[in-house]
Amino acid sequence: DDFSGTLVAVPVADPITFDRVSYTAPEPLDSVNANMNRCWPGDEDGTLHERMAATLWEYAGDADAIVDLHTGGLEMLSHTVYLKGDAECRALAEAFNIDLLLAEAAGEDADAEWEDRDFGGKLRVAATQEGIPTITPELAHNTELVEDAIDAGLAGMLDVLRHLDMLPGEPAPTNATIARNHLGRVKAADSGLFHVDGPVGLGDYVEPGDYVGTVYDPTSYEALQEVTVDREGIVYSLEKEATVTAGSTLVGVALLLEE
Repeated sequence: DDFSGTLVAVPVADPITFDRVSYTAPEPLDSVNANMNRCWPGDEDGTLHERMAATLWEYAGDADAIVDLHTGGLEMLSHTVYLKGDAECRALAEAFNIDLLLAEAAGEDADAEWEDRDFGGKLRVAATQEGIPTITPELAHNTELVEDAIDAGLAGMLDVLRHLDMLPGEPAPTNATIARNHLGRVKAADSGLFHVDGPVGLGDYVEPGDYVGTVYDPTSYEALQEVTVDREGIVYSLEKEATVTAGSTLVGVALLLEE
């Protein structure tokens, strides 16, 4: 009786990739847009993922606000991404109340990497450009049911509904750290075995030159790359899988912002 408005929930937006325990579809199904979160708002005459996105956009395009729930790797801090400089999106992110908020620049305000990685096709970007406040919470533990992450997601959604006056009461106050992402990705220069033996961990504040670990050749055990961070900020992702490929992200560093 206390609920006001309409909530449209899509538990599994992409059943194809969900069944693969991946965010990409098999190439025979969509060789152009393997990741559906790179082709919003979709195209009803396009590839499989474009058609799926277009169908969901019939609902999303009419929304007053969108929470695009995602999960990330095991070695990632849960965080919420929103459009940098957009007050409504930031308020929505603060209401979700995850400890780390990542402001992402878009379009002409973004760096070259944003365009190179096709971020303009994200649901959050497409919806925000249409005037729909949208956030992307990235909860850790994408291959496990972890009660803390589940509880954080539920509490965040309930507080968003309170923020939107769809439920009575006020969202819990937040003291989240504000940072900017996609600026401090440390990549593997070569494929090999990545051994994290430095003092750096998730959530740590780091400075340029801080040592993280070493990439080794798996056959000769030669050290191929001494991995260090190249800027100051907060470590929000850290690859712990031993096998890495050239170009893959080893460490993600978020630049602290004062807004």
